[in-house]
Amino acid sequence: MSNINKNNPQLNRLLDIMQQLRDPNTGCPWDQKQNFESIVAYTIEETYEVADAIFSGNMVDIKDELGDLLFQIVFYAQLAEEQKNFDFEDIAQSISDKLVRRHPHVFQATELKTDDELNLQWEKIKLQEREVAARPNDKSVLANIPIGMTPLLRAQKIQRQCSKVGFDWTEIPPVVDKIHEEIEEVLAEVNASEPNQQAVEEEIGDLLFAVVNLARHTSVNAETALIKANRKFEKRFRQVEQVIEKQGLSMESADMQQMEAAWQLIKSR
Repeated sequence: MSNINKNNPQLNRLLDIMQQLRDPNTGCPWDQKQNFESIVAYTIEETYEVADAIFSGNMVDIKDELGDLLFQIVFYAQLAEEQKNFDFEDIAQSISDKLVRRHPHVFQATELKTDDELNLQWEKIKLQEREVAARPNDKSVLANIPIGMTPLLRAQKIQRQCSKVGFDWTEIPPVVDKIHEEIEEVLAEVNASEPNQQAVEEEIGDLLFAVVNLARHTSVNAETALIKANRKFEKRFRQVEQVIEKQGLSMESADMQQMEAAWQLIKSR
């Protein structure tokens, strides 16, 4: 494994540990049999655990989870080096070169730009990069949006790209009207004499897409908002369980009115 810098002993140590874990003779059997595809799920999981730690505000947890995520990158680097494709140093060089290339207003003698000018410059540079890399000649504004993004993030990215060419509302009221329209269409399918589950699913998908659009228009990241909503609901529900238990009941024996009363009590606090 290539040493990055003698002044980074812990990074070198991590790279050496990864190499030992993958050693075909003395390494860990689990690590030995992994490949690029098999650890993708773990990478995604670690990314969410980083986000969860950040939202919890515990700096020790954030440090630990960032370490787990860094290990994923080191793992990919080791796999690639074994295949003689690239190593960790190549990864670091690649992102460093890209950051310098995409920020000429910082690393070159150019004037600072407005946000709109910076966004335009960013997209222009990315387009040039794709041309140099000889990527498939997909000229759609939606080209190169990763399929592997979570649905909420991908919906937001699709909408943002469409907005760049003017395919977007400029005010919030029509965005809200669209949400109401989609709710009505969901209810129409749900209340049909013979509900079609596939149609219900499609309309709920349209509703979710419309809600993501509202998040985007209000400068809210839909993924972050939902993560926080999940955390808030979980915290309140656990408190409801405690209230119900103090009443000598269980969640299974309590009726909906008792649970709703406990929920309102928790909200009022």
